[in-house]
Amino acid sequence: MMDIWEETLDWKPSAQQQIQFQRLYELILEGNRQLNLTRIIDPEDFWEKHLWDSLRGIRFLISEGEGRGDGGDNKTKIIDLGTGAGFPGIPAGIVVDNCTINLVDSTRKKISFIDSILPKLNLNHVRATTCRAEEIGRDSRHRNTYDIALIRAVASASACAEYTLPLLKQGGLAVIYRGSWTEEENINMENAVQQLGGIVESIEQFNTPLSKGDRHCLYLRKVNTTPEKFPRPVGVPAHRPL
Repeated sequence: MMDIWEETLDWKPSAQQQIQFQRLYELILEGNRQLNLTRIIDPEDFWEKHLWDSLRGIRFLISEGEGRGDGGDNKTKIIDLGTGAGFPGIPAGIVVDNCTINLVDSTRKKISFIDSILPKLNLNHVRATTCRAEEIGRDSRHRNTYDIALIRAVASASACAEYTLPLLKQGGLAVIYRGSWTEEENINMENAVQQLGGIVESIEQFNTPLSKGDRHCLYLRKVNTTPEKFPRPVGVPAHRPL
């Protein structure tokens, strides 16, 4: 897959990163025997739909030199909401230097699994937290704290905006991973993001390199303070999107 990495991301994993990707795959297969972590277990599917897809959304970080911190204590703070088995956060942690990553999911068993594999992957800068997205967004220890928020395969796009924007510092960026995307969704997203103190900075459309699946990444920039009433209580963003 090295040629495809280079063609699509203008980047190739190092030997150490390849070892970490392979170890992650093995650990996911082991974990799947006890937990329903993922249905994607074929090696090529795993590479394309978990590893490549995760990193395609943060290609801008890779192209910026694998992290935006200054090399000291000022590290890029990333949060991955609804991480599930650790995507896109764990691949990001393998590739992006000079950052800290918080993997968040409401399912305790999945977070326990992630806690168990992080040391095996030598990801000391990555941690895992059991919490609902609506709750962590109202927690003063996390609200207005992160530089980048990632969210993949979770709820509607406007709900994803409501989950992510409260967590970002002003100027921070939310990356929402989607499959297909329609003009109606675009209008709804514009309206929601405006209420949340953000703007839609860009929407990228692309295809996965092997199966040619349709993908979109939405990039939302936080430009104003998110009103205190957001995110709304647990369940409301998903059932009554803005």
